[in-house]
Amino acid sequence: MLDSFLGSGTTVAVAHKMGRRYIGIEMGDHAYTHCKVRLDKVVAGEDNGGITKATNWQGGGGYRFYELAPSLINEDPFGEAVINPDYDADMLAAAMALHEGFTYQPDSDLFWKQSVGNESSYLFVTTRHLNSPFLDSIRDTMEDGEYLIISCRSYDTGLEKAYDNITIKKIPQMLLDRCEFGKTDYNLNIIHPPVYDDEEEEYDE
Repeated sequence: MLDSFLGSGTTVAVAHKMGRRYIGIEMGDHAYTHCKVRLDKVVAGEDNGGITKATNWQGGGGYRFYELAPSLINEDPFGEAVINPDYDADMLAAAMALHEGFTYQPDSDLFWKQSVGNESSYLFVTTRHLNSPFLDSIRDTMEDGEYLIISCRSYDTGLEKAYDNITIKKIPQMLLDRCEFGKTDYNLNIIHPPVYDDEEEEYDE
């Protein structure tokens, strides 16, 4: 169940008591002052309204509460894509790993083994300018069969062709390549749309 305008949390409260899986979305402080408070009471068995008696709800279960991170890419006064200054080095590395399908898991010995893709592929994110000596120092510590993607703010011309097992990309463009702007027609290939029972409409707190 998805409620993208959660309000006071009624929909997810009902879903929780019915043992349904649910996602609720709300903006601003309302998510804390209303939605979270309501769900906490449901879990604790202190929410006695609605279908509580019909489901014999006594409390229990749990839920996960997530906050949407700020935009990773902003535009500067000249219209150029730049990294949001709200992100520190660790946040940036973790966000990039998520976007690229890697797991943020910094190695205790080798700094460039920052995020892991599989047994032999890694992602290293840095805000420094990448030059040849720095790249060579990384390559010297790599073993045969290891593959590395380096996301950096900038790099020397031609450096992206230095090694076959190292790919170099600029951070803003790396993310922008995955985005589409100005598109309004998205054809979603929904093979089996969800079917809802009419009886759910009866339970409205």
